[in-house]
Amino acid sequence: MRLECERRDCKVVGVKASDLFRFPDSIPFGKFFSDDALPWEWIGQIKLALAAGFEERIPQDLPAGVSIKGRVFIHESVELPAFCSIEGPAWIGEGAQIRPGAYIRGNVIVGAGSVVGNSCEYKNCLLLEGVQTPHFSYIGDSVLGNRSHLGAGVILSNLRLDQKPVKAETPEGLVDTGMRKFGALVGDEAEVGCNSVLNPGSIIGRRSLVGPLTPFKGTLPADQVLTCKCETATRERRG
Repeated sequence: MRLECERRDCKVVGVKASDLFRFPDSIPFGKFFSDDALPWEWIGQIKLALAAGFEERIPQDLPAGVSIKGRVFIHESVELPAFCSIEGPAWIGEGAQIRPGAYIRGNVIVGAGSVVGNSCEYKNCLLLEGVQTPHFSYIGDSVLGNRSHLGAGVILSNLRLDQKPVKAETPEGLVDTGMRKFGALVGDEAEVGCNSVLNPGSIIGRRSLVGPLTPFKGTLPADQVLTCKCETATRERRG
């Protein structure tokens, strides 16, 4: 099964997946991720791609504290750390790094050379090639583009406080995606600085930068730099 993007839908919203991402040949699910799809449709395709079947491969000698459940493929070049948890379905590609405390909890695809960071949680997400998520992040219902990078503590929030369907900001205005859970789309070579929060439905264009400590909701076009300036004050300590 495959979602197809109707031509009228792409024309209406003025954005498609190929504006943000190039799907790499090293991930064997390319037929599920159409360049002409609406970009957030790729999130729904992750579960379908994994459900279509893949070769299972789990190392025989697991380090202490490693828990693996369900259908999982781990490339032979991947080194597992002590203490991590992987729940299938999950597919982890060549040369990926999994660091201590990582928690993969279903419907996760990790592309070649990507970093699955320490004390990070991953749920229903697609990491393309060379994605860096090294420390203390939450990545849920999201797509991270090739060579994109999340600084320490970045959160991709995937659920509105009122739990209503998430709307995406497009060139033609707000579009109701119909998705109750939708984190972020971070384009190829984009970066998000430490301790920033991308609110549900955020879209970061190719090669754009989000500065540290930045709360963001909306769409940042390609090749932009977004910073948040906070005011600080000092006073004498008494008592």
